[in-house]
Amino acid sequence: MEIKFNESELAEVQMHIDKYPIKKSAIMPVLWMAQKKFGYISKEVMMFVGELLDLPYSHVYGVATFYTMYFKKPMGRHHVQVCTNVSCMLLKGDELFDSVSQRLGIKHNECDAEGKFSLEEVECMGACGGAPLLVINEDFYENVDIDKVNSILDSLN
Repeated sequence: MEIKFNESELAEVQMHIDKYPIKKSAIMPVLWMAQKKFGYISKEVMMFVGELLDLPYSHVYGVATFYTMYFKKPMGRHHVQVCTNVSCMLLKGDELFDSVSQRLGIKHNECDAEGKFSLEEVECMGACGGAPLLVINEDFYENVDIDKVNSILDSLN
C-alpha cells in the first residue's frame, strides 16, 4: 500500500497546520487523518506524517505511542472499547468487558481472524455520568448492560 494523501487530504493537512502558530502542533489531527485513511499508524505512516510536518520520526513516534487513540497495529472494522475505570467498574463494566471478550473470542487489544472486531479495555473516556460505557469506533453507548451490548453487536455487519 502506498502511503500518501491526495490533493484534498493535503489541503486538509494544510488547514490543520494553519490553525497553529507552529507546524508541529498539527500532529494530532494529522495522525488522526492518517489512521482513518490507512487503518492504523505503522512506522511508515509515522515517517510520512513526520515528512509532512517537518518532524523527526522520534517525535511522531512519541506522540503516536503515548495516546491510546492511535492504533499501532491493524484493528477490526468494529473497534469495541469497554471502559472498566472506577465509575464503569462499579456498575459492572469489568463484567461487561469479560462478556464481550467471551462472545467475540478475543482478549484486550486483539482482533478476530476475520478482521471484523477488535477489543480494547480502556480507562476513563470522560463519560462517567453514563457508566458503564461502550464505544464502537466513534459511537458512544452509555448506561449499557450485557443485553443492550449484545443487541448492539448483533446489529453490526
